[in-house]
Amino acid sequence: MKEHLRDQFGNIDIYLFDQLLKGTYNDCRSVLDAGCGAGRNADYFLRRGYEVYGVDASAHHIEKIKQLAAPFSETSPAGNFRVGLVEDLPFDDETFDLVISNAVLHFANNMKHFGEMLNSMWRVLRPGGYLFCRLASDIGIENMVHSIGNGRYILPDQSERFLVNQDMLLQFTVKLAATLHEPIKTTNVQNLRSMTTWCLKK
Repeated sequence: MKEHLRDQFGNIDIYLFDQLLKGTYNDCRSVLDAGCGAGRNADYFLRRGYEVYGVDASAHHIEKIKQLAAPFSETSPAGNFRVGLVEDLPFDDETFDLVISNAVLHFANNMKHFGEMLNSMWRVLRPGGYLFCRLASDIGIENMVHSIGNGRYILPDQSERFLVNQDMLLQFTVKLAATLHEPIKTTNVQNLRSMTTWCLKK
């Protein structure tokens, strides 16, 4: 059973998997993985015939995802995968049905950079489309993180991240005129770090 699930879904993020099981993205056809890495989350969508695009700052990662996508070039040709920055996505406005941002936004340098990345992803999303974000937060570990300025913190696991909180995410939801189609959900990993899932509809 375990091998069957891995064959079907690969190593997809469990909270993105949750949205797929719920059918949230059933009507989506074009998907952008913004900060795609080597294609961990793109794999499922490639295999299901979606038009998949990816952007990552690492040329090495883009070469890896191009290799992953090669058998699916009819729907997701190599040109769909580009070296670039999330804050300056090389796509037209309102292009995608779904934009995925998995473990990317917490690498923002400061609040301005965070807003630039978020607005860039929102710009390329079609009306009615979905934005899936999973990012580090201070929710549940507020008294355990150490501020080093510019919205960045040292976490109990000694990693350095830009952290959000629930109020900040709700404020950005209003600012984007977005719909929070699921409650904000946070996983506390033994008080070492917290990861929050933020699901929006345009």
